[in-house]
Amino acid sequence: MIRTTISTFIVLTFILQGKAQNNIFLSQGKIEYERRINQFAQREETRDPGDDDSWAEFEKKVMGSKFKTDYFDLFFTKTKTLYKPGRESPDKPSPFFGEPPAHENVVYADLDQERSVSQKIVFEQTFLIQDSIRRIKWKITDETRVIAGFNCRRANGLMMDSIYIVAFYTDEILTTGGPESFSGLPGMILQVALPHEHITWLATKVEAVPVQDASLIPPTKGKKISNAALLGTISERFKDWGKWGKFYSREIML
Repeated sequence: MIRTTISTFIVLTFILQGKAQNNIFLSQGKIEYERRINQFAQREETRDPGDDDSWAEFEKKVMGSKFKTDYFDLFFTKTKTLYKPGRESPDKPSPFFGEPPAHENVVYADLDQERSVSQKIVFEQTFLIQDSIRRIKWKITDETRVIAGFNCRRANGLMMDSIYIVAFYTDEILTTGGPESFSGLPGMILQVALPHEHITWLATKVEAVPVQDASLIPPTKGKKISNAALLGTISERFKDWGKWGKFYSREIML
């Protein structure tokens, strides 16, 4: 069994190293994503009219760095993905604002069954969201770039009626998934940018490690709820929180 696993790993590593020359495609492995949040831009976005400028400067000093970086791992087979927190971030949470939403999200997707199970912590309460895979309206463009050694094509998308998405996907990875709840393109999404939310996900490393469907287990802890019910819950909670409350709610729903 150990010899078989080692042999599989060697073969997959060879495939990854030689994919460009041999036009070989991956259907299982592990991707590390770096998620970056522009905290300063988000705070400017959520300032209400009449907010004091000196208070805004104080908030930036408390935040420390302009960007908050976190790492997540995506394990995938051809039909299933599991996204969860990865290695520790070098950036410490703000002592004033704490961790941003979604920093502990776990998202499982069964692409064949179009089913998703997400575990999210919202103000110390854990929710287990069981729902269909989110529908995103995509439009594929001709723009290309190389990400983590893979040839990628740009697609523009719209989700939740108003959130604009820029994504780059590769058809050199056969799985039609991506980080968080982003999917639906003809290949793996390696970069996502939400310009108006000031958040990006970027694949920093792709590893051709063996992954079995049976090892990708959906999360089980939390209050069971649908996406629509969760949105209703947090919208009610944040209804008096102004622009910041609406912005925070959108981040939770990503």
